[in-house]
Amino acid sequence: MKSIRCTLISCIAAGAALLIGCATTASTQNRENMLVASGFKVITPKTTAQKQKLQNLPPGKVTMIQKAGKTYYIFPDPAHNQAYVGGPKQYRHYQELRATNKLAQENLETAEVYQDSAMEWSLWGGWDAGLGVWGPMGGPGPGL
Repeated sequence: MKSIRCTLISCIAAGAALLIGCATTASTQNRENMLVASGFKVITPKTTAQKQKLQNLPPGKVTMIQKAGKTYYIFPDPAHNQAYVGGPKQYRHYQELRATNKLAQENLETAEVYQDSAMEWSLWGGWDAGLGVWGPMGGPGPGL
């Protein structure tokens, strides 16, 4: 029983560590990966005017732009002199990936809470620790 509990705790800890590793990379790199996975294209500005437009976009945010009657979503990466560009379909897919990532983070936080509880459970000795067969409401104790 103890080895099963230790194995379960080890599995939970390993899963939590994996998810923490994924969650901590939820920075710009993770966002860029989600954009590419959603179908956004990486565009490198070639002219000075394009570079200036890239620099003027708000950093760390996807911006909606209307051009020639079409809607585009742009995420600037001025550090690498590029931008991620997609349409409404790609943007919807990106939003779905972000929601999935958020759910994974919430699941990680829940797993961490349960992991802490599981680690301390052995100190309690179970639900009936020292309470006899009938529990705290009385009744005959063990062997009576």
